[in-house]
Amino acid sequence: MHLLEKFTHCPVCGSAQFVESSLKSKHCRSCGFEYFLNPSAAVAAIILNEKEELLVVKRNSEPARGTLDLPGGFCDTNETLGQAVGREVKEETGLTVNRVEFLFSLPNTYRYSGFDVPTLDSFFLCSVESIAPLRAADDAADARWVPLNEINPLQFGLQSIRKAVTVFIERQADVR
Repeated sequence: MHLLEKFTHCPVCGSAQFVESSLKSKHCRSCGFEYFLNPSAAVAAIILNEKEELLVVKRNSEPARGTLDLPGGFCDTNETLGQAVGREVKEETGLTVNRVEFLFSLPNTYRYSGFDVPTLDSFFLCSVESIAPLRAADDAADARWVPLNEINPLQFGLQSIRKAVTVFIERQADVR
């Protein structure tokens, strides 16, 4: 179900004349209010240690529970992308990010509570103060270092993460 289908009445005037205006918006014929469903901002960290191992986490909840993921999540209100990636890494792994470099972004659809929520996922190459102590918490059931040459993108459950890992590994191979 498209998320906008859930909105049947105008949130401003309560009219049932709240109709689809485009694939990403609804318009109220009574009061003129228009609501746009813009993508939610999400971040993911690509962190390598000195042995060329990638930090991966195991998803603790749906969607894609039990599959591999990169540390990351949704941005909070009044938070920059850099702050969000640092917070998410800390929450999920216990590690403190000390350097953030934007790599690229990918559009995504995140299935949540039966709805497809559009997201814009931003990927960052991050350094951490220390690789210890590594501990899984929050949305991560496990956190571990995996040699880059052993990474299988198909083990990552979310489409944009899978694609980002593939792009990153290809770029690393080009650098070598």
